[in-house]
Amino acid sequence: MKARDLMTPDVVTVAPNTPVMGVARLLAERHISAVPVTDADRKVLGIVSESDLIKQVAGRHDKPPGFFQSLFADPAKMAAQYVKSHGRTAADIMTTDVITVSEDTPAGEIAELLDKENIRRVLVTRDGRLVGIVSRADLLRALVSPPVVSTDDTSDEGIYRAIMNEMKKQPWASTFYTTVVVKDGVVEFYGYCGSDEYRRALKVLAEGVPGVKRVEDHMVIGPLYVYS
Repeated sequence: MKARDLMTPDVVTVAPNTPVMGVARLLAERHISAVPVTDADRKVLGIVSESDLIKQVAGRHDKPPGFFQSLFADPAKMAAQYVKSHGRTAADIMTTDVITVSEDTPAGEIAELLDKENIRRVLVTRDGRLVGIVSRADLLRALVSPPVVSTDDTSDEGIYRAIMNEMKKQPWASTFYTTVVVKDGVVEFYGYCGSDEYRRALKVLAEGVPGVKRVEDHMVIGPLYVYS
């Protein structure tokens, strides 16, 4: 599943000259937590979030730095903070360092990006222009949505090949010390492994293959030299 399958295509946007109060009202009325700022061609210029609006309110009540503090403060940073707290338009308070993805970005990469950057959403762009947005909620909906009916070979031989192919893709899996047996849709694992985590991972791997009815684990935890 990719960004194009998850994204909300009809994204509400604002122009850079939109008044701050207008942006705040839009977020409240639409029950959204952020809005992209774009030009007339939908080129992404930035994004205004609830956090940006809260910072503006809080910044107006900040006390000015003391004499010694101002000596060592970064004037450019202080100027930028002033614009954030006193700006009147979306362009003044928006975050310009916007994280974007393409329509072909896999869902797994998007999830990792949201977690790594500690953000709630990413914008989906094509040639710099906004085409959609993927939020944490979109990823959760994809996770709980009914699986798509697969046309894969669900015969015992087909299941066996699918499991072996998937194991070969995983750096933690060993097709040398792990024997796979499939009969009437029931997958049986035999051989040696290094931990219970390995056994659980094999079970999850097999359960993800179309046509598998049950997974039986007969693996034995063996000495290090066996699976190292």
